[in-house]
Amino acid sequence: MTGAAATGFVRSSGRLRDHPALVLNADYRPLSYFPLSLWPWQEAIKASFLDRVQIVAEYDEVARSPSRAMRIPSVVVLKDYVRPALYPAFTRFNLFLRDEFTCQYCGASGEMTFDHVTPRSRGGRTTWENVVAACPPCNLAKANKSLAEARMQLRHRPLRPTAEALRNVGRKFPPYHLHESWMDFLYWDAELDA
Repeated sequence: MTGAAATGFVRSSGRLRDHPALVLNADYRPLSYFPLSLWPWQEAIKASFLDRVQIVAEYDEVARSPSRAMRIPSVVVLKDYVRPALYPAFTRFNLFLRDEFTCQYCGASGEMTFDHVTPRSRGGRTTWENVVAACPPCNLAKANKSLAEARMQLRHRPLRPTAEALRNVGRKFPPYHLHESWMDFLYWDAELDA
């Protein structure tokens, strides 16, 4: 049987495809805000059966096996606390997140690259304190010049962020989809009831 013909027999429920579970640490805070800590519903059910999580909220949809039916978890809490790292990894994504996806020279947002404040050709290192997000035009304009030579200024001095500082920046960028059962656990500019 060919691959194309075989896939005709496999049924994927469209109703169950898009039901991620928000994953909270044992202190009821998301493991990460950006990207938001989500698991596919299958992983959430598996973790529940392995007694690694507690289910806090569920979708109305039901997953069925030959012998069981279970509502799909929408929020799960880890039973064991995962200690967050004190400092995030130095990655391109984390650098752009630290700089809020804006050019540190002109403030533009959109397509980003990164720039060494002190050029590598002049002994600059690839560190949190020497690399910033930059739009392509500013990156080309600065090239391998110093800030003074390029007549450019930084909007913010580049610093190594703590993991907590990066999480706080991530809160400014909520995902496109937020299920209502997640709102009590996410604190994106939510007005609190008196």
